[in-house]
Amino acid sequence: MTRQLTIGIHLSAASDTNSIGPAIDEQIAFVQRAEAAKLDFVFKADYLVAHPALMAKTKTTVNLDPSLLFATLARETTHIGLVTTISTSFNPPYVIARQLQSLNWISNGRIGWNVVTSIDGAKNFGEDAMLPSQQRYEKAKECTDVVHQLWHSYPYEAMKAKGDMEKIQASVKPIHYEGKYFKVEGPLSVPMHPAGDIPLFQAGASDVGRQFAATVSNAIFAATPTMEAGIALRKDLRQRAQALGRSADAIRVLPGLYFFIGDTYDEAWQMYYEAHAHLTVERKLQSLQAVIGKDFSDLGLTDTITIDMLPEITDAIRSKTHATLLRDYVANYQPTLEQLLWRPEVIGSAHLVAIGTPKQIVNQIKTFYDNGALDGFIGVPGNNASLTQFYEQVIPLLVESGLFRQKYNGSTLREHLQL
Repeated sequence: MTRQLTIGIHLSAASDTNSIGPAIDEQIAFVQRAEAAKLDFVFKADYLVAHPALMAKTKTTVNLDPSLLFATLARETTHIGLVTTISTSFNPPYVIARQLQSLNWISNGRIGWNVVTSIDGAKNFGEDAMLPSQQRYEKAKECTDVVHQLWHSYPYEAMKAKGDMEKIQASVKPIHYEGKYFKVEGPLSVPMHPAGDIPLFQAGASDVGRQFAATVSNAIFAATPTMEAGIALRKDLRQRAQALGRSADAIRVLPGLYFFIGDTYDEAWQMYYEAHAHLTVERKLQSLQAVIGKDFSDLGLTDTITIDMLPEITDAIRSKTHATLLRDYVANYQPTLEQLLWRPEVIGSAHLVAIGTPKQIVNQIKTFYDNGALDGFIGVPGNNASLTQFYEQVIPLLVESGLFRQKYNGSTLREHLQL
């Protein structure tokens, strides 16, 4: 039997309202709607720095702590997975392990952990600068190892020995961990949920990020705006997983699918342009400079950009993943400056962009899936109209094609992911 698509959705600011504040009721309705469509999970990113541009973009949702938010959403839902984001760079393993296991009990086994190393925020945690990428991932690996040890330090079976101190002491044991970054005694004060290990998600696409993902992750949030990028990433991750003794199917590659869906192709494109109408050429040039490390404001919009015009990628670049994707695009297509400025790596987050009618969106998803470019995706709705089309048209078409479930076959995130 062919494994079906894994589909999540980003708890984003896809709202046409002008309300100011956390809008909790809207977010509850958002997640309940996703659950009604039988999606695998809802995902929420997290930001540890108050970026002005992000604050302006997400004014209707406010950047609430995702783990605290999901504690509320867990009580308003029954089946859908809830994937929270927690940084290993600034949070002690004991706190992470306790929070996640608590959420797993609150949600009855529906929590997932998006493991991030963060690219900024050090000064908000008493540190002068971020560790280099290699060290951040080294610390993340140690942190996830400790978290797993803590989860297993208080097994679910120990709860059956209630009142029997001798049996409890025999099964609930300290971990006595001492490593390069952490020193943790244990055991954890929260027992393991019977659903089993909490699924891990990760988004790093650099070489060290891929190796980390291949080692610990069940799914990777992929920055793959083209089929070629998706095929290459998925093939590489599967090979790395096998080299580490894991199954090639152990990791799901889930690109962000930034979608605009209309009754006609032209209507969908109009939605896309309207969504980015606020981005002036000057602002897009600034964004391009931040991604690639070079100012192109002296060029005309019709000027051709070639690979020799781009600087080498250095540690000064904010995101090596986005910079690499742009370099590959330029090398393959020699775009005009205007075409480059409309790239998702410049105006968005290097998501896979899907623009068209419901049938066209489904065909695009199916083509990527059939060619081994993805195992599923995380929906990022461009606006409310597209979100409605997604639920009312796209999901039913995917169900009809056999690529997605008609009903939940379990109640935990591990069951949804077929782990």
